[in-house]
Amino acid sequence: MVGPGLLAGLSDDDPAGITTYSVLGADYGYQLLWVLLLSTVALIMFHVLAVRTGVVTGQGLVGLVRQRYGVRIGGAVLAALVVANIGTTCAEFAGIAAGFELFGTNRYISVPVAALLVSALVLRGSFHRIEHFLLLLSTVFLAYIASGLLAQPNWGEAVQGLVVPTMPANFDAIAIVTATVGTTLAPWGLSFIQSYAVDKKLRPKDLGLERLDVVIGAVLTGVIGFFVVVACAATLHRDGRTISDASDAALALEPLAGHAASTLFAVGLIGAALLAASILPLSTAYSVCEFAGFEAALNDPFREAKTFYVTFGLVTLLGSVIVMIPGVPLVTVLVATQVLNAVLLIPLLCVMIGIARDGTLMGRFRLHRVGTVAYALVTAVVMACVAVLAVVSA
Repeated sequence: MVGPGLLAGLSDDDPAGITTYSVLGADYGYQLLWVLLLSTVALIMFHVLAVRTGVVTGQGLVGLVRQRYGVRIGGAVLAALVVANIGTTCAEFAGIAAGFELFGTNRYISVPVAALLVSALVLRGSFHRIEHFLLLLSTVFLAYIASGLLAQPNWGEAVQGLVVPTMPANFDAIAIVTATVGTTLAPWGLSFIQSYAVDKKLRPKDLGLERLDVVIGAVLTGVIGFFVVVACAATLHRDGRTISDASDAALALEPLAGHAASTLFAVGLIGAALLAASILPLSTAYSVCEFAGFEAALNDPFREAKTFYVTFGLVTLLGSVIVMIPGVPLVTVLVATQVLNAVLLIPLLCVMIGIARDGTLMGRFRLHRVGTVAYALVTAVVMACVAVLAVVSA
């Protein structure tokens, strides 16, 4: 059963996520750790819902949206996902470039090599070989745990920040809280985990063990985010230093926490970027094929799933090429795609709840009243974050 939960959860800790958690710790110390805790709970809930829906119906999210809500809404969701996924793929390759540049390797070498590695993995590997490689790659996240421990955080303050909610009343705090929710509960992750569970050919009798896989993956995602925050809180926040991205954090850690902590943080950034750069194009390829009604399986040969593999290749190519264009405002691209992700997240959560409540599609596994209230409450909190941010920024 291992795979969908771990990979979908851990790939949320991509360069955009690590940057968000780094800024959260550097700017606010341990104060906003409770936001990460609540985001992790929301991640568990919706990843469990996505897997259950995929296993019971045998369909991915975009295909079900088209079936239940029509071609127009399905097409609109697909278009927004594709645009956001391409932008986020750029962020993954930007993370690869930034991580390798910390070790003296030029982006014009690291990015093409990474793109070729990712493409070769998917185009030439079997489902289980690809899955095993990605699971092996995900072990690099242990570097963040080690980095956090080396920073010698104040564990008492960290626990207090985790369980005692406090909130600074300013735009920057609202923005980072919204970004934390959006980067943890990413739309592409919701789409990917459902499609991947279908591709893995899981059955309803597997849901018990698969739920455990999802919970472990989401909890590990939160744990890694926790150690990123405390590493930056114990060093950068303590010394009043600010950063703009995760590579800044890796550089800034060296004089404050030692060379080992800085190196491990950089290694974690590269590994996270490589994992997410593999998952993002996969998520996009699944979604495009589901909407079009084409084959979408990693075990299918190219001649039987051309749309799937061509979509994967195009997203990977676009993401890597854009990063290598001189003068491209990568931070602007990153911010714009994260905003689009936050906006897309709200209708996506709503349609997921609607599909899960449909007795025709879900049968005895449909979402009942108590579950609906719980999921609606989480969705309302996400809507409130986005709405408050929009009002404050207006």
